[in-house]
Amino acid sequence: MSLLFDSFWRAVAYCMHPRVIALSFLPLILMVLLSFGLGYFFWDGAVAAVMSWLDAFQLLQAFLGWLERLGLGSLRTVFAPLLVLVLATPLIVLSCLLLVAMFMTPFMVELVALRRFPTLDRKRGGTLVASVLWSLGSTLLAVLALIVSMPLWLVPPLVLVLPPLIWGWLTYRVFAFDALAAHASIEERKSIVGRYRSSLLLMGVICGYLGAAPSLLWASGAMFIALAPLLIPVAIWIYTLVFAFASLWFSHFTLTALQRMRAQSATDMGASAPATEALEPSAAQTSLNLPPSQT
Repeated sequence: MSLLFDSFWRAVAYCMHPRVIALSFLPLILMVLLSFGLGYFFWDGAVAAVMSWLDAFQLLQAFLGWLERLGLGSLRTVFAPLLVLVLATPLIVLSCLLLVAMFMTPFMVELVALRRFPTLDRKRGGTLVASVLWSLGSTLLAVLALIVSMPLWLVPPLVLVLPPLIWGWLTYRVFAFDALAAHASIEERKSIVGRYRSSLLLMGVICGYLGAAPSLLWASGAMFIALAPLLIPVAIWIYTLVFAFASLWFSHFTLTALQRMRAQSATDMGASAPATEALEPSAAQTSLNLPPSQT
């Protein structure tokens, strides 16, 4: 637990680094351009499709009619746009995570390594191609888990548990691999992940709940629809900073664990060396016990 908290506060401090803040704007710019581009071409069609889909549910229409009688008829006009935004949120989160993993994580791992572990050997157990394939494979599994679990989101307690757990699992899978890719061998990475799996998963879940914070913007209803051009970039930047923090947290944690594991391995080898030498006969003893040469 001490390693968990120590790496947490170090990650918070590193998030204030000017380079980290400046670099966080790159995924933000890309995601804002992508979001507004897709919104420009597909927003009206998506809202119309959702409204026609909602019209088929008589129970929902009765509920909206009851809200109109209570004087809350404006909710009908924002219900479909809000639902489109809620459905688009997982795609935004996944895109932010992948962009941070591709553009920010290598820099942040290098920043942590140079400032705290300059003498740590780089065994390069993970290549760029392996990192991309690992991230894409983990993302596909997370998307599948989200789709399968969506019916359970209708149960109020589960909607607060399942999505953060899935985001946490994905965060742990992606950033634990990337943080160790340059410095650890394949065997060392497997050993660290296996030994600290519960701590790494807990770190991912905490980051998953932090990543769910921007979704609270959707709860502002009509206010959010009116301020969407301003609030969407803010939400995307918060997602980016959360995943940047996650990358730094995993980097501090895993590189410290790797350094300790190598130090322990070197200590064990040093302790076993004298015992091995004590069992081997010295050169003088060997020469005295040589059999006489035959002529």
